[in-house]
Amino acid sequence: MFHKNIKLIIAGLITITGIWQFTENNIGNGIFLLLLTAIPIFLYFKNEFILLAFLKLRKQDFPGAQKWLSFIKNPETALVRKQQGYFNYLQGIMVSQTNINQAEKFFKKAIELGLSMDMDLAVAKLNLAGVAMSRRRKLEATNLLNEAKRLDKQGMLKEQIVMMKDQMKKM
Repeated sequence: MFHKNIKLIIAGLITITGIWQFTENNIGNGIFLLLLTAIPIFLYFKNEFILLAFLKLRKQDFPGAQKWLSFIKNPETALVRKQQGYFNYLQGIMVSQTNINQAEKFFKKAIELGLSMDMDLAVAKLNLAGVAMSRRRKLEATNLLNEAKRLDKQGMLKEQIVMMKDQMKKM
């Protein structure tokens, strides 16, 4: 796993090589190298292991997603802030199957670091509401459910929110 700044250094070196190729009248090579610079810059903002973990999650392959996330040894140095949020979000989803206390820590850290999409933020808050409900913290769970409902613009979590509100009435 590369440090996040190494990707920018690689992009800079490829750009310098592309400019050198232009000065040597190798225009095709220069254009190709400048286009090739887009790959490390893209991977700076969108980590390759997080993208692969999301692909595994789409297929409901939790062990496979966990395998890809395990390649990220030190998220603070390898990932930018938003990617750290998604790393914690994915870890929370993985751990929520087995250890709800640890999942709560991951989801809180993911919300603190920030998630780009409202849907992801809504899922994190919905999971936190479930944890708060299991610990009999009704006020906190109600607030988190209301925030999740506000963030769920497509209505994909509507059924889960209604179900959790019905369960809270029984508390």
